[in-house]
Amino acid sequence: MTEAPTLEPAARGYLGLAPIDCDIHVTVPDTRVLLPYFDEFWREQITQRGIERHSLNLTSYPPNAPLSARPDFREKGKKAGSDLAAVQRQALDPFGTRYAICNVLHAAQVFHSDDMSAVFCTAVNEWLAKEWLDKDARLRGSILVPTENPDLAVEEIERRAGDNRFVQVLMFAMNEKPLGRRSYWPIYRAAEKHKLPIGIHAGSLYRHAPSSIGWGSYYLEDYVLQSSAFESTVLSMVTEGVFAKFPELKVVLMESGFMWLPPFLWRANKTWRGVRAEVPWVKQPPGDIIRDHVRLTVQPIDAPPEDKMLADVLQQIGSDKMLLFSTDYPHWHFDGNDALPAPMRGELAKKIMVDNPLETFARLR
Repeated sequence: MTEAPTLEPAARGYLGLAPIDCDIHVTVPDTRVLLPYFDEFWREQITQRGIERHSLNLTSYPPNAPLSARPDFREKGKKAGSDLAAVQRQALDPFGTRYAICNVLHAAQVFHSDDMSAVFCTAVNEWLAKEWLDKDARLRGSILVPTENPDLAVEEIERRAGDNRFVQVLMFAMNEKPLGRRSYWPIYRAAEKHKLPIGIHAGSLYRHAPSSIGWGSYYLEDYVLQSSAFESTVLSMVTEGVFAKFPELKVVLMESGFMWLPPFLWRANKTWRGVRAEVPWVKQPPGDIIRDHVRLTVQPIDAPPEDKMLADVLQQIGSDKMLLFSTDYPHWHFDGNDALPAPMRGELAKKIMVDNPLETFARLR
């Protein structure tokens, strides 16, 4: 990759529109900034264990990996995405952004201790509200929840539900179990109740190997395999009956890519026709259910360089409602402000950047 050019503020927005950015990442610089949001017991626990000196980075996103932040987004002495002024200058102003949904990728969800996971999720959400959402009206938040304890996750959803600046619930693609399993359904029930989509972001709790054949050796393997994890997650939610049980629920796949979607839909439909008797609650072809309930952020666009091939895939998806604009700031997936290639411009651009996000995130309306 060549060095990315510096972005300049957009006078009339991106492509003449004020887009809704459905995936940006703000970063907790280190655990010390979270200490005010813990009670006395947990502050003591954290300091006694020396946790406050650590940033608790996710293994899925090594901070020094090139894809984790563009070179021009890295400022000396600061983590990319940890400074509000830099986020405004680098991510919001250049695109004339109307709203940007902040997804904090933090180890809070990874802890094996349910109690520690829950209090860290609460602290991160409080920090996000006070240090980010309160300071820029363009910012919206995702609710970080302790995924592996649905009761505690529901408590956190209820705690945040009164703040309409939180617009979705954040989970990772790879968890203890496939996300369709019924143990997760209390989370979906609470999300549907409060008109909150479930945002599923690339990443893993690493309870299991990220590959079906075991552990790889390199980050390249881990990152490329995220798309297969999204396929498994979506198929699990369809076949277990999540969308039959929660018909108003929307699911947003973030940093999943989307070139894998057409062949996945074809294969799911074909196989369902032969074995549909075992899943009587799946009353429509899986592709139709997925088109109704699942949305995908556009970055990274895992497309070949030929515009015609990308245009073909957009047609094969079979819906112009599924894609949502994102920059995936500060991750490095495109240069300058060229976030949408030519086949995604024109009339489709308005749907991707404005109409589809407003339809997906009820709280933005």
